[in-house]
Amino acid sequence: AMSKSAVKISSDLLSNPLCEQEPSFLEMVTALDTAMKRMDSFNQEKVNMGLAEEGETRLCLSSSVFPSLNMAVKRREQTLQDYKRLQSKVEKYEEKERTGPVLAKLHQ
Repeated sequence: AMSKSAVKISSDLLSNPLCEQEPSFLEMVTALDTAMKRMDSFNQEKVNMGLAEEGETRLCLSSSVFPSLNMAVKRREQTLQDYKRLQSKVEKYEEKERTGPVLAKLHQ
């Protein structure tokens, strides 16, 4: 919030009529504005990295604290792989000519 406020203040200073009258003041305020925007983007990156690391830490903790959760994730992955394998078989049989054995396998 502080860096956002600093960016707002520097932007407001840039729109000050004194900047039009004094080139040296304009130069200083422009440098301040650039620095405040850089600081704000740096702080935002730090916040985003912190949130990502916090989420990873929570996930690691939850998998060690709740082993049943880890097992459920593994079962889901295995079921998803089985589903994809069977779906490809169904698509293969749907492409073939509709004969008795093909229809029986497709139904199965």
